Amino acid sequence: MRSEKLFFKNSRGNKLCGLLTNPSGDNSRPVVVMCHGFNSGKDSSTNVGLTEYLERLDISSFRIDFFAHGESEGKFEDLTQTEAVDDILRAIDFLKSLGYRKIGLFGSSFGGLAALMAASKIGKEIFVLTLKAPVSSYYDFPEYTDQSFIDEWREKGYSFREGKKLNYSFYEDIKNNVAYEVAGKIAVPTLIVHGAADTEVPITQSYKTVKLIRNCRLVDIPGAGHSFKEGDSKKILLKAVTDFIVEHSK
Repeated sequence: MRSEKLFFKNSRGNKLCGLLTNPSGDNSRPVVVMCHGFNSGKDSSTNVGLTEYLERLDISSFRIDFFAHGESEGKFEDLTQTEAVDDILRAIDFLKSLGYRKIGLFGSSFGGLAALMAASKIGKEIFVLTLKAPVSSYYDFPEYTDQSFIDEWREKGYSFREGKKLNYSFYEDIKNNVAYEVAGKIAVPTLIVHGAADTEVPITQSYKTVKLIRNCRLVDIPGAGHSFKEGDSKKILLKAVTDFIVEHSK
């Protein structure tokens, strides 16, 4: 797998990093922007695995590091969901500047919500949207409705999520990124793959979201958790996403 490291900028001028894998060297072929989860990176096992699956079919990928992740600039404490959405939109613009026209989108968890929000803004500028255990709304998570937790976060100005400092602006921004509110605007074929045993992002979110997107399919994998480490669940995930992308790339 040969990849080219490229840099582009978000709307605030921060330098973001992406890895472009183009097996055919032909930018008229489809390319998929891959968006990792919270506190992860462009080289997540899912992103790398999906890149390998697509490469065999001469489909390109552009694995990006979100703001303040991996090799991209920014302070993690300043991260917001809106920032991640902007990163995706700028990545798509960057690929267009390189001559790519058939662009798909894949997002995991935190990156899944960002991908949902981005897709709702750009209509048919992408040809397909694929999602792995996406967050649809942080308001569905118990800690984000715990008023004492929220009050403490506001008073301190920051909190820690997965060991990383996050400013209160992350919580304030949640109201701007609720997929249920914009799902009806998504205009492209969409696939959600979610583990039925996911304890981090409940599959009930995806049960609700799939009904709100006009052309959406949900693959429910029994026994699979959030990271798809159980049995053959990762292979099932990667094949489902790959098949869906191929189906809609023709």
